[in-house]
Amino acid sequence: MSPGRALGWLLAAGIAVRLALAASLGLGVDESYMVVAGRTPRLGYFDHPPIAWWLSSGIAHLTGSEADWIVRLPFILLFAVSTWLMFRLTATLSGPRAGLFAAIAFNLSPVFSVTTGDWVLPDGPLDCALLAASLCLARALPGRAEWRWWLGAGMAAGIALLSKYSAGLTLAGALVYLLTQPEHRRWLRRPQPFVALGVSAVLLAPVVAWNADHDWISFAFQGGRGAMERLRPLGPLTVLAGEALFVLPWLWLPMMAGFLRGLRAGPAAWRSWLPCCLGAPPILLFAVIGLWSKHVLYHWAAPGYLLLFPLLGVELERLAARRPRLVRGALAGTAALLCLVLGGLAAEVNWNWLPLGPAVFKAGADPEQQLLDWTGLRRDLTARGLLGADTVVGTPGWQDTGKVAYALGPDVTVLCLNPDSRQFSFGPRPAAYAGRDLLIVSTKPVTPASLAANGVRFDSLDELPPVSLGHPARPGQRLLLYRGVRLEAAGG
Repeated sequence: MSPGRALGWLLAAGIAVRLALAASLGLGVDESYMVVAGRTPRLGYFDHPPIAWWLSSGIAHLTGSEADWIVRLPFILLFAVSTWLMFRLTATLSGPRAGLFAAIAFNLSPVFSVTTGDWVLPDGPLDCALLAASLCLARALPGRAEWRWWLGAGMAAGIALLSKYSAGLTLAGALVYLLTQPEHRRWLRRPQPFVALGVSAVLLAPVVAWNADHDWISFAFQGGRGAMERLRPLGPLTVLAGEALFVLPWLWLPMMAGFLRGLRAGPAAWRSWLPCCLGAPPILLFAVIGLWSKHVLYHWAAPGYLLLFPLLGVELERLAARRPRLVRGALAGTAALLCLVLGGLAAEVNWNWLPLGPAVFKAGADPEQQLLDWTGLRRDLTARGLLGADTVVGTPGWQDTGKVAYALGPDVTVLCLNPDSRQFSFGPRPAAYAGRDLLIVSTKPVTPASLAANGVRFDSLDELPPVSLGHPARPGQRLLLYRGVRLEAAGG
């Protein structure tokens, strides 16, 4: 079978599997938060630039539905485009057979195949845009005056920056490449790269303007996540080990072998040096931050590994030439393992065939509860006469706010009763509802003292019977319910 035809089967299978998974699992905490907070289109958001938020809100407005698979659909389709771009990028650098291996491995790595390829997160549009920018750059570099490819690279880089600020690390890697590659350094004496950078800046300008009008809140939030804590000598190794686990160790090791091979070959071998330069900055930076911060999330460096898949494709092609059965078996086994794990997860969430939650986790801490949509909430509250046209609902944290607001729908006002309310700080605030009674929904017990610690006080707080989530496999799955009588003038 030709690489192009095999790629077509890979794309079709990937879309089918991800659609099935999207329809089987409820939105996670971050996904619910993004869908709900994105209901109001803005030029900027507290956590990230706006592309991912626009995608979920756009498809919801277009279809009139916020169903799980609907809001995830743009991200599933983007991952299919990303797979094609991975194939084209690797084929441009090393040939179509290596491109097919890179595309297959990309679809087998959980941090990309599952989180990027199926969930409502900024990583989907980020990865697609970074691959498009890298492909355009790889096509532009050997040319003489390839304006179309340089402009394409600039536009794609701008879209990447509109997805996640960390895209700037890849742009820094492109600059390192141009400074170090003897043959292509000539581009720094020509206008094309600078015009491309200007296109990226123009696309990002509205987000910068929004941040300037909001005290640089988004930049400050992201910049503060790597703040100095204490020296952790083994921190970088922990970060790299976690990233290897997220990529899959048996993919990470040959990927690192290809990376080291590219470093040894140096700038003269531009087809391997380019992925090395583009991929290295996120991997190195977040490993270094691990020296003083324990809060480095392993997926932060994923864009770096994304751009090393072309090198992995070459390594797999070489190994397949010597040990074809080994490579075929390893890839098929990984695909089977991934499908088995994901299928088992979906079955457990929907049918509770391993009912360990209450025995292992404290109330409100069962992670499986976060993979269920709390669809029974609206029905139960309505049946008990607790949800009317003027009902105001409160939750003690932004995580619960997203889940509750998604379950109740856009016509119900849901407040985050916490100073750390993320994007919800730009929506309705508790201070605007002083004197009102609130219905409080929470996964964990709420007390007057816990509310007061967040600057929220009521004349009284009455505990109500808990509300059932109404999931047939989890009849005992409940949310705690309280009535806050007469909200005082809360801060925020």
